[in-house]
Amino acid sequence: MNPINKFTSSGLYNLLGSTRKARIVSASALFLAVCAFGAAGVAPLAPDASDLPVKTIAQDIQLPDLSTQIAALQQQESSQTYIHEEKIRAGDTLATLMTRLGVEDDAAETFIKKDKVAKGVMQLRTGKRVQAQTDEDGNLLWLRATVVDGKDNPVKNISVTRKGDAFTAEEVPAQLERRVEIHARDITTTLFAATDSSADGSRLPDSVVAQIVEMFSTNIDFRSDLKRGDKFNVVYETFWQDGEFVRAGRILAGEFTNKGVTYQSVWFEDPSTKQGGYYSFDGKALKKAFLKSPLEFSRISSGFSMRVHPISGNWKQHKGIDFAAATGTPIRAAGDGTVDFAGQQGGYGNVVVLKHWNNYTTAYAHMSRFASGMKKGQKVSQGDVIGYVGTTGWSTGAHLHYEFRVGGEAKDPGKLNVEAQAPLTAAEMSRFKTVAGDMIHRFALLRPAGSTSTLAAK
Repeated sequence: MNPINKFTSSGLYNLLGSTRKARIVSASALFLAVCAFGAAGVAPLAPDASDLPVKTIAQDIQLPDLSTQIAALQQQESSQTYIHEEKIRAGDTLATLMTRLGVEDDAAETFIKKDKVAKGVMQLRTGKRVQAQTDEDGNLLWLRATVVDGKDNPVKNISVTRKGDAFTAEEVPAQLERRVEIHARDITTTLFAATDSSADGSRLPDSVVAQIVEMFSTNIDFRSDLKRGDKFNVVYETFWQDGEFVRAGRILAGEFTNKGVTYQSVWFEDPSTKQGGYYSFDGKALKKAFLKSPLEFSRISSGFSMRVHPISGNWKQHKGIDFAAATGTPIRAAGDGTVDFAGQQGGYGNVVVLKHWNNYTTAYAHMSRFASGMKKGQKVSQGDVIGYVGTTGWSTGAHLHYEFRVGGEAKDPGKLNVEAQAPLTAAEMSRFKTVAGDMIHRFALLRPAGSTSTLAAK
């Protein structure tokens, strides 16, 4: 056999491999290599690597300096921070709150107690949220909270921030999200029982309940008039921050069914004057000249009628209404007016007499004490506190004796029904109908299909 052919045959067999798959793969690679170089000749094979002498070379390799990277990692590890969030609990002190927030920083606690702005954190109500960031040693880096002082005061955010070894405090108005909520309730026992719980577990805010009482107090005495089966619907504002409820706002509309009669009210504010008030859904003003009761909650112990006088024992006309209430219960002005008399007056004891328009006056007797500023000529608005229930003068127990007088003669205040607000103009009525229509639609969604009620005459 030709040595070249012999070499080619055996050499390729060894070069390409002993299996068919290996030979196909190796042949393909060889073919590509040949095509790439454009050569078809066969070069002598190099000696096998196993036959060559092994040479060992030792060389020093310089490793990179990792000290900078290690130091950075250690710095990062030592600067770990933690964010905690807690809600105020009943009986919380600043110390207990800081402990739950993971703060172990006496300097921070001292600053919060003494700084005029920072100490607002200590005024937080139960359930309000507080956030704090600390380092791994418990040192305070920052603390944030939202404070609500009251319905008439702005909501504010308070932040305490570390600046080196010192702290700074900042107070800014909160940016709140406004929502509108609508709820329906049935009366089974009392108003507060109905507002404290419901089928869905929701609870109406206390400020909303107070507005319900104020809104319908000229028609309903919430102590004595409520009956099982009464019901009400209410639409009101709520304000939120970062998904957390902050406070309730104004009632936008309400309807209350008492003894089968439904009273309705909607808030309307003129956009030009920014003056607002509550109106019936047909646009009639609801603010009346006088409240039905000078006390928010009271029990009538003696009405405008003949009775046996509790002191003299004589049968005579009782020219007023007695409201039984605990000593110290606030007494409200039944209507706008000025103080005509404030002092002691025989059997009336401590008494305030208010002078209103059209020769009307109201008297409030047996007070334990007067409210601040009660002197002749002092102006008062409907609902202002003018004194407190007591038992001064001819009285056998704590109560308010209330008289309504026309030209100095006592009349039965239960028969009075005078509206005090001027009617809406044509332009205002047009805007009002849009607002009222929206509220009527909301209430319609709450009523069972086919339900009816009698609307109170306005």
